[in-house]
Amino acid sequence: MTDLVTFGETMLRLSPPEGVRLETAQRFDVRVGGAESNVAVAAAALGLDAAWLSKLPRSPLGRRVVHELRGYGVDAGIAWDDGEGSRLGTYYLEPGGEPRGTDVVYDRAGAAITTVSFDELPADALEGADYAYTSGITPALSDAAAGAARDLLCEARSTGTTTAFDLNYRSKLWDPREAREGYEALFPHVDVLVAARRDAEAVLGRDGDAAEMARGLAGDHGFETVVVTRGERGALAVHDGEVHERAAYGAETLDPIGTGDAFVGGFLAKRMRGGDVPAALEWGAATAALKRTVAGDLAVVTPEEVERVVSEEDADISR
Repeated sequence: MTDLVTFGETMLRLSPPEGVRLETAQRFDVRVGGAESNVAVAAAALGLDAAWLSKLPRSPLGRRVVHELRGYGVDAGIAWDDGEGSRLGTYYLEPGGEPRGTDVVYDRAGAAITTVSFDELPADALEGADYAYTSGITPALSDAAAGAARDLLCEARSTGTTTAFDLNYRSKLWDPREAREGYEALFPHVDVLVAARRDAEAVLGRDGDAAEMARGLAGDHGFETVVVTRGERGALAVHDGEVHERAAYGAETLDPIGTGDAFVGGFLAKRMRGGDVPAALEWGAATAALKRTVAGDLAVVTPEEVERVVSEEDADISR
């Protein structure tokens, strides 16, 4: 039986060596990454039975994605696209310090996922699943992907599976008005909402502190739990009317990409293992901190490492 089912796009990430610009790069580091598969990998690393659903081209690149995710313990349920022009999306990550900063260039137009329908997916994975998860990246890809995300959340709800959704706003995919419409079309089918504070402000028009945002979202849309992430300030959750906060754990950052997905994976993993919301916030924050020490999008961590981060912090507080 599957604990967690996720649905969305996964791409290949190509990065030049540190300090090298894309326009002069002669070699690239190739990795796999996508919000929903990142969450599945983090959850699997922490002991869950996790599945990722998507549509991929039947090609060496599509198989590369599946082989890698299966290597991390994730069951990949794929609708294979045999079309001649079917392709896998890629993105280029150019790391850079200040004042230049890191840049991301997407090459994902026309990827197989943009033609997906829910009927193509192995939806039997939802049977008996505890949670189903997707992010706001998926409905931004195409009308078809948005429809598949909605149908998956509806089907999950109908079988008693708890649904979770992360806003995960990407300005390179759609503008705030489009994003708000896309999000709010899915909100009636969502039990647990995760939102970066900046996204709640810019896209949903929320103001006030994080607790006011979370309470407002929960009240307006009937969410069971709302988690607002605040970067270095940690995260806050409203559940059953109560507010819970967790500061971020310190980390020496090697690669920040995928930190938010690692947080979600850690949070959901703890909830599915019977932890309350404060404990889940701890696990989410600790998983996110550990991810920042790992190259690539994926949180290659262990439950023991997460427990150690949490316990060391508790020990410091008790002194």
